[in-house]
Amino acid sequence: MRSGNADVYENQIPGGQYTNLQFQAFTLGLGDQFEQVKKKYTEANQLLGNIIKVTPSSKIVGDLAQFMVQNNLTAQDVMERADELSFPASVVEFFKGEIGIPHGGFPEPLRTQVLHGKASHTERIGKSLPPFDFKQHATDLRDKFRRDFSDKDVMSSALYPKVFDDFEEFRSHYGPVTKLPTRVFLVGPKINEEVPVQLEPGKVLYLKTLAVANTPTSGHREVFFDMNGQLRSILITDKKAAEALQSHPKAVKGVKGSIGAPMPGDLISINVREGDHVERGEKLAVLSAMKMEVAIAAPVTGKVVKVHAKSGMKVQGDDLLFDIE
Repeated sequence: MRSGNADVYENQIPGGQYTNLQFQAFTLGLGDQFEQVKKKYTEANQLLGNIIKVTPSSKIVGDLAQFMVQNNLTAQDVMERADELSFPASVVEFFKGEIGIPHGGFPEPLRTQVLHGKASHTERIGKSLPPFDFKQHATDLRDKFRRDFSDKDVMSSALYPKVFDDFEEFRSHYGPVTKLPTRVFLVGPKINEEVPVQLEPGKVLYLKTLAVANTPTSGHREVFFDMNGQLRSILITDKKAAEALQSHPKAVKGVKGSIGAPMPGDLISINVREGDHVERGEKLAVLSAMKMEVAIAAPVTGKVVKVHAKSGMKVQGDDLLFDIE
């Protein structure tokens, strides 16, 4: 966007969310539909009761808007099919009252349909939270990750436990990536580009990427590089090649027992096995995509006859996940 845009008066997207929402849309494969995402943001906002849009409530509106575009849903479709749709987790949590009770209350009957009988809060959730032991939490973190943490780290973990744990696991696996230049971290080095990495005063690594081998059928590439004058190589996963090697069947349109992924993402958990009996609305799996989690619910009551997915699998929209009869 090279100039001001007056459509903010229609969609009411907060300025700080606008660029994040656009980046998220591109990541989900909706980049060429961003104008539609903005229009759906207006509809999603009205469906949720025209809520005050600040973090995290604005994200909830954005999640619902992209969910509607991904699944080609109108506001009327959402109202009519709310009891069978697998909404983003943030939307379900909103209707459960986990970020508070909005001014004027929740829109009905949409709230009741989305919750499928799940328990909800009737007052500010902070009133029922037990006292938090920060000293004990600091000890738990130290025992878990084998290092000391600052008070800010402990606070971050208390507020965002999963995000904090994921970050620590990433850092323990890849090392001090904060020492890398931003472009090199996000995009990667150019061939024959020497990158100095200062680990600490007086300790500098000079890294130069020399060549990248062609992709074999395994989906891995061998990268040759120079580190302080010594030739080395390492095998890395070519994510695009690995995705191309995987072929997933698609869910059958119009068959409720043929359950597909509602959007591209990573399956972070599978909650059922073949042979299990499930009730309508029961959680089958959880899909994660760009900070948006979607609990995939059973649209019908029946028996799980086939599980086509596994935890950690990367899927595209409409990829077949379960067959229920």
